[in-house]
Amino acid sequence: METFLGKIKDRISVNFDLEKSSIDIEKKRVDVQIRKEQIPSILRYMKENMSFRHLMHASVVDWLEEGKFEVIFMLWAPKEKIRVFVRTKLDRENPIMENLDMIWPQLNTYEREFKEMYGIEFTGLVAPEEFILEDWDGPPPMRRDFDTEAYAKDVFSERIGREDAQDVRETIAKRSGEVIPDFAKKHSR
Repeated sequence: METFLGKIKDRISVNFDLEKSSIDIEKKRVDVQIRKEQIPSILRYMKENMSFRHLMHASVVDWLEEGKFEVIFMLWAPKEKIRVFVRTKLDRENPIMENLDMIWPQLNTYEREFKEMYGIEFTGLVAPEEFILEDWDGPPPMRRDFDTEAYAKDVFSERIGREDAQDVRETIAKRSGEVIPDFAKKHSR
């Protein structure tokens, strides 16, 4: 298995300029990191030339401290039962990437979500403006610097009859005589 995964990694590195790569034999997985400009080429190459026919998932990680977003494409070769994770980093202040839904049509859904939730723009993306967040005019809510509590206080009003709302944990603890564990206290009011 190690040699097979090594061959996959080698074949990718011969055709593309990798920033990082690794192999996890137990998980049957190859990880590669590549510049965003090469993402369309490597995804098409993996699908058409290396039997990675299935896009399992696409995801975003917000590396706030680095000022980057990491976009991850998880590919699957069903016959070989091997996974390849293709990663790229985008500048958080100007996150732009090429549209990829011509390779896997389901990427259109992921790209629309990434646009709304993180503010990542995909050049050439054909989609209605709204996806999940109807009438949303706030900042992208999945960014780590989005202050959910401040946004909720600014946008929503207190519901009538909730002025004297009590902490549920404390009320139950008083009634039952149970002690609230320390780890749960931080989630109390």
